[in-house]
Amino acid sequence: MFNPSKEDVRRFFCDAWRKQNAGELLTPLEGLALKWIAAHPEYHALLDDPERALAEQFSVERGVTNPFLHLSMHLALEEQLSIDQPPGIRSAFARLAARTATEHDAAHEAMECLGEIVWRAQRGALPADTEAINAAYLECLQRRLSARGATR
Repeated sequence: MFNPSKEDVRRFFCDAWRKQNAGELLTPLEGLALKWIAAHPEYHALLDDPERALAEQFSVERGVTNPFLHLSMHLALEEQLSIDQPPGIRSAFARLAARTATEHDAAHEAMECLGEIVWRAQRGALPADTEAINAAYLECLQRRLSARGATR
C-alpha cells in the first residue's frame, strides 16, 4: 500500500504544477491534480515555491487551510466517485452537484462530510467497521442534500 509522507504529498503537487507551467508531460494522476490546482488559484504562489511549501506549517491555531490536505481530499473524492466507493457515493454526489452552483461547490460539501467522517472515526466515535463508516458518510451527504431541499 502506498503511504506517502507529508513531504511526498507536497512535492507531488508542486511537481505537477511545475510540470504544467513548463509544458511537460503529466501523469494521469498529475493531470487530475491539475484540475483541482487550477480551481484553487490561491494556492499557486505556494506551489511555485517548493522550499516554502515543504517548510510551511498549517496549524489549526493559525486558522489557515492546509492546501495540500485540501487538494488531497479533492483527489480522494475523485477516486471514490470513479469507483463508486462507498457504493452510492456517485449518485449522492450527482444529486448534490445538481443542487449547487458548480461541481467544485458540490465537491467542497462532500469533502466536509469526508473530513467529518475521518475525524469521527479517528476519535472512536464511529464503529470500526467499514460498513458503519460508509453509512455515516452517505448519511452526512444525505443531510446536506436534505438541507438543500433534495429528496432521496
